[in-house]
Amino acid sequence: MEAQIVAIGISAMKVAMYLSFPALLVGMIVGLSVSIFQATTQINEMTLSFIPKVIAIAMVIIFTMPWSLHMLVDFTKHLFNMIPSFIQ
Repeated sequence: MEAQIVAIGISAMKVAMYLSFPALLVGMIVGLSVSIFQATTQINEMTLSFIPKVIAIAMVIIFTMPWSLHMLVDFTKHLFNMIPSFIQ
């Protein structure tokens, strides 16, 4: 019983990691690119680093939404299928 609960927690953390990885990766790449651009041009504008990251992360979330939804639905179905094993 305890092993199943720990396994559910581990799989929940894995799903959260898989779902957040694309947005975090794109945010990191865009942030690094903007930082390099600001360093080379010596432009120190705060919105220049914020706006491109927000736009890029929003686009990644929109493009990965079907995959994310599929992964969440599969995880939820797996959890619901495990409910009878906890009742015993």
